[in-house]
Amino acid sequence: MDGHLEDWPLRVGFVTGATPDKWARVYRGRISSGMELVPLTEDAQTDGLVDRTLDMALVRLPVDRDGLGLHCIPLYEELPVAVMGHEHLLSLLEEVSTEDLAEEQLVLPERSGWVPAVEQLPWPPMSEKDAVETVAAGTGVAVVPMSVARLYHRRDATHRVVTDLPGTKVGLAWLKDRDEDPRIQAFIGVVRGRTARSSR
Repeated sequence: MDGHLEDWPLRVGFVTGATPDKWARVYRGRISSGMELVPLTEDAQTDGLVDRTLDMALVRLPVDRDGLGLHCIPLYEELPVAVMGHEHLLSLLEEVSTEDLAEEQLVLPERSGWVPAVEQLPWPPMSEKDAVETVAAGTGVAVVPMSVARLYHRRDATHRVVTDLPGTKVGLAWLKDRDEDPRIQAFIGVVRGRTARSSR
């Protein structure tokens, strides 16, 4: 990269539901070139790293670290929740299990591969936002990370934690061959809680 550290804003993508704002604020306070935040869909969350339009990305794991040549720091885990219309019978429960969901229609495929016992309808492909709108209208349920349910919250929908499905992890990824970029190292330091004066 040509120029000095201060000349180039760090471009950081973030997958739907991830919240980079707290780290971005700290980074912008330390590095005058600042940061650009770029929203990403999960199915394209690593594309910007590979084509080098992004410097780093908050991604939903797993990602193909070896195949794409990525470093990745796991950051936090998200709980899976079932989103449903606010008048759905399951909304009376504080939390639900896959047994509770066994007779439901999943409008989105569940990421771990779990499928309810009842035969499923051939739902068309839809985004998570569309899925929340569908279940809010009283049709089926959608199992998504809690952060996604909160992002697309509606008054006519609610969500309950699913107690026996695996959670998802969010991590910070970047290309291994960009490891010595001082802006990348500065942001890693922010995410790991280093002060401005501490070293790697």
